[in-house]
Amino acid sequence: MSMVRFNEQNEVISEESYRAILVGLEIGADISYSMEELDGLAEAAGATVLGRMIQSMEKPNTATMIGKGKVEELAQMAQAMEADLIIFNDELSGMQLRNLEEATGVRVIDRTILILDIFAARATSREGKLQVELAQLKYRLPRLTGFGRSLSRLGGGIGTRGPGEKKLETDRRHIERRMYDIREELRQLKSTRGTQRARRQKSSVPVVALVGYTNAGKSAIMNRILAMNGREEKNVFEEDMLFATLDVQQRGVDLQNGRRFVLIDTVGFVSKLPHSLIEAFKATLEEVVYADLLLHVVDASYENHDFHIAVTERVMKELGAGGKDKIMVFNKCDLPHEQIIMEPGTENIELSARTGQGMDQLLEAIEDKLFSGRIRARLLIPFSRGEIASYLCEEADVSVMDYRPEGTYFELSLKEADYQRFREYEII
Repeated sequence: MSMVRFNEQNEVISEESYRAILVGLEIGADISYSMEELDGLAEAAGATVLGRMIQSMEKPNTATMIGKGKVEELAQMAQAMEADLIIFNDELSGMQLRNLEEATGVRVIDRTILILDIFAARATSREGKLQVELAQLKYRLPRLTGFGRSLSRLGGGIGTRGPGEKKLETDRRHIERRMYDIREELRQLKSTRGTQRARRQKSSVPVVALVGYTNAGKSAIMNRILAMNGREEKNVFEEDMLFATLDVQQRGVDLQNGRRFVLIDTVGFVSKLPHSLIEAFKATLEEVVYADLLLHVVDASYENHDFHIAVTERVMKELGAGGKDKIMVFNKCDLPHEQIIMEPGTENIELSARTGQGMDQLLEAIEDKLFSGRIRARLLIPFSRGEIASYLCEEADVSVMDYRPEGTYFELSLKEADYQRFREYEII
């Protein structure tokens, strides 16, 4: 397998081959699932996994993470398999990185570097690239000593993309200055996004955000909804791989009754997601916090989907969106799967974005959540009551507004309480 790099149109621009060995440290709890996921991450980065090594210990070795004997065994294993990359499942210190590379003679990275590398390869928007670079620099800053040899290598590779290619001889002061510049640019982008959000809120168009574990099928669901809306030309990139899409995508969706909402596709989550990455992407993920409704997408065909749900809920809580109104969407139900235990007190829907099964039910549930208790009406507001017209523009879902000789004509959907207040202006 080769490491594939994409351009902004998600077209392959280069391929490089890497042969990797995965290493995990088991302290009490079983890490078989975590190692399986690390295998998927390595594959997503383009590496061919040659083998795994797992050691059970009471606590990590401060110098090399794993024991001295295992380090020697790992060096022999890497030589015998002709590996050119070793990936650890746990985050390594700068000293551990340096010691392991010297002992094995092979480049060593950890799970965090691997995830950051995937993000560096996949980010396409200016904001996404800046967020990834900030996370990479925050990770590298306390590890300058350990990264000394790695960052001096020319030729790149997994774990060296992004700022690693541009700042091979950078010092701490230079990195801190670059981090400051990135934060300033991200603040400006955040301000622009805030203006766009205020414009949406003023137009009273509700926002629905897709959230969930990576590769659960969020982009596939968005594309299926767009197809049902006759807007296939607005499809987003989707692929059966971890972190296929990183940048937040927004699309308008029109329902059959004329109502409209904005659908947002967000970056997927993964266990042991680097804290620096969560911090860096908070600016983008805050769109979730301001959403009116969350669609928590779950891969129903995966046997450990309960774990995926728990990870997503934990990250959503950290972002401040733990209490948002949501619909649990169990995707890939066309594939073999165990019986789904529905979450009590929450709308639960089983569907398949691939076949379209259950999609109509999902749209009905979205409409019910967003527009229940609202009444469709036609109102003619006299020009002398301009404050009412202004209020309706801000608080109601206006589909038609027209200026007539008698006043301002509205076709809209509004709350029952507002309908009772203004029904004297209703026309048949």
